[in-house]
Amino acid sequence: MKVQKGILPDTDRQVWMVLDDDYLPIEPIQKYLHYLDSVGRSPNTIQTYTHNLKLFWEFLRDSKLNWLEIDLEQLSNFIHWLRNPNSGVLSVQPQVSKRCEKTINHCLTTVCGFYEFQERIGATEGVGVYRYQLQPGRKYKSFLHHISKGKEVKTRLLKIKEPKTFPGCLTPEQVNTLAEACNTLRDKFLIRLLYETGLRIGEALGLRHEDMVTGKTNEIHVVPRLDNVNHVRAKSGTERTVHVSKELMQWYSAYLIDEYPEDIDCDFVFLVIKAPGKGEIGTPLAYKTVDSLFRRLSKKTGINVNPHLLRHTHATELIRAGWDMSYLQKRLGHADIQTTINTYVHLSDEDMIEEYKKYLAQQKELK
Repeated sequence: MKVQKGILPDTDRQVWMVLDDDYLPIEPIQKYLHYLDSVGRSPNTIQTYTHNLKLFWEFLRDSKLNWLEIDLEQLSNFIHWLRNPNSGVLSVQPQVSKRCEKTINHCLTTVCGFYEFQERIGATEGVGVYRYQLQPGRKYKSFLHHISKGKEVKTRLLKIKEPKTFPGCLTPEQVNTLAEACNTLRDKFLIRLLYETGLRIGEALGLRHEDMVTGKTNEIHVVPRLDNVNHVRAKSGTERTVHVSKELMQWYSAYLIDEYPEDIDCDFVFLVIKAPGKGEIGTPLAYKTVDSLFRRLSKKTGINVNPHLLRHTHATELIRAGWDMSYLQKRLGHADIQTTINTYVHLSDEDMIEEYKKYLAQQKELK
């Protein structure tokens, strides 16, 4: 059983398949993946779902189960199968889980979505992984929350608790170190862009020159597009505007003047500018090239960094500066403000100390 990537003829579009032990596509999985592609899910999302469904089908094979006859108890055994580093072997010693809680939950989300789709098209009667209950207490309450607070919402029964981890943040000095360690203006601009705007890497690599507005406003338009030839995708389906500094636009101008390839038929901002073997010069930058860049920077500077850490740093700095969550939600492009709160609100010991100092100062003023 394996995951196979393919390219559709005359379209350059990627397709993903799960092949069984006879190297034939597994039909129910292919129907679901085709559905995900039809509703506009990103290629990266479809790729991840493909690997998750391959794991599930391996579990079915090892457990000698039919996918049409799965119930909630058998699906819970899938959690144990994902965790167990030695399938079929019971150890008297404590074992480390083969996969983390977040990965397991993502696999469960994929499988639950798969069965929900199959139920909708009439292939199965469902697994019963959801229940409906009144909205639980939330940290953030919208202006009209009292209208919907009595409305039942769908929640998943199978979900394991994930430990909350703080990925950390970079300091301005570390960001400068990373930018200085870059060998090209393009890479320096990319680092500063991600740090100052909080853009997702897919949003940055999908930028076109028409999205960059210089002058009095200095703003960047994040536009969802489905036809990017480098297969990048803006996660959010809505367009938004991100205001930036004059200094960032100066980095953009320097990159265009000194390094941007001439006489090319391409309007992407980030292009391959040199280095044979990493793509033809003048073609849009791809995910794998950026991954390679960040691995080199981590090794060169000793700072463990990835593109999303710069987004996290940007959000954390705005929160510490007192930004309202609704503004931060719009700047980051989240559909739900609760996502902003759950993902980016992390209070360090230094944050607690500063807030307590403010409290003491206010108490002295009152006295």
